[in-house]
Amino acid sequence: MRVVLQRVSRASVSVDDAVVGAIDGGLLILVGVADGDTRAQAETLARKVSRLRIFADSEGRFNDSLLDVGGAALVISQFTLHADVRKGRRPSFTSAARPELAEPLFDHFVDSLRALGVPVQSGEFGAMMSVELVNDGPFTVIIDSADLERPRRG
Repeated sequence: MRVVLQRVSRASVSVDDAVVGAIDGGLLILVGVADGDTRAQAETLARKVSRLRIFADSEGRFNDSLLDVGGAALVISQFTLHADVRKGRRPSFTSAARPELAEPLFDHFVDSLRALGVPVQSGEFGAMMSVELVNDGPFTVIIDSADLERPRRG
């Protein structure tokens, strides 16, 4: 699984010009599910995302997490995070999980965030969506679940 986190002061997602999810302050989370991803990876990512210290404390230092600040998450499924652009000019998406495999893992990620105490809104899986956000910072982080499984060097 791969996620792109954007710290936001507000964000919303619409389908067919109707808002289906919106948050004030927190994280916009784009989620890409790849073939071979697991429920355990979804849970690990949810824990990492909810506890990542990327919010400023009272002294302006990045010491607070989404849970610490009481922020919400707007979670959007985005298979294009697994684009392979090594050959040619058209991206290949063959490593992205098929919808029947990706949707349950996406839902499990959302459920895992909720179980940790994060208020979550989400888009509509598989739909064409319009996402609006005000990036706070800007502050953007990319996390790949495979990186969380590797031991740190040094």
